Amino acid sequence: QVQLVESGGGLVQPGGSLKLSCVASGSILFIYNMAWYRQAPGKQRELVATITSGGSTNYVDSVKGRFTISRDTAKKTVYLQMNALKSEDTAVYYCNAAISRRFGEAANSYWGQGTQVTVSS
Repeated sequence: QVQLVESGGGLVQPGGSLKLSCVASGSILFIYNMAWYRQAPGKQRELVATITSGGSTNYVDSVKGRFTISRDTAKKTVYLQMNALKSEDTAVYYCNAAISRRFGEAANSYWGQGTQVTVSS
């Protein structure tokens, strides 16, 4: 089994910062792309940022210059540093990873349970 567990969410004032973490555990051979998504109430889940196994990153336009995605391969962890937070960043943030569990097996997509981020004064 593979599990992704997020942490680091919470309540923060506009302009503040939070750092999310997501740790992968279980039977893992290789982790390919990792990503953060978010879903606000009444809205569809949105891709926020991605990072490849080689460290290349991409961001949705609304967070460019404010959010930074990074990963620690040895710790099987992906991070999302969120600065200059706005009320519109309020959402449940989900971690996603493409993981291969054994040689010859195609990667499958795994999701964390989500962590709530609320930006409010």
